[in-house]
Amino acid sequence: MHKRFLMYSAVAACLAVALGAFAAHGLRGRLDEHLMEVFQTGVRYHFFHALGLGLISSLAKQYPHSSKLCRAGWLMLAGIVVFSGSLYLLCLTGLTWLGMITPLGGLAFMAAWLQLAAFAYWDAD
Repeated sequence: MHKRFLMYSAVAACLAVALGAFAAHGLRGRLDEHLMEVFQTGVRYHFFHALGLGLISSLAKQYPHSSKLCRAGWLMLAGIVVFSGSLYLLCLTGLTWLGMITPLGGLAFMAAWLQLAAFAYWDAD
């Protein structure tokens, strides 16, 4: 599982950099200041959680049978897709209803971090 999470982490980080550059160079002047800030929020959370997924990958190599790390990894990935993805689509399409699903991605992020905390408390030596 750790190799899969490491691959997802690397791809997610690469996409975060690419989307950040796209916003800075391709969207400047096309989005108003508020939407540009929303897009950059998506990029920022995307990148931080790509790094979090890398941390989970590292731990999963040491603890390959940890269900808490497995859940944390999938929740972190889901959070990137739902939280950041909904913000990107909201900005690019103008479909404001997408903002209603963004908090579900935030909940996935929080659940991922709590799974990591539970792993650290009960399973890590």
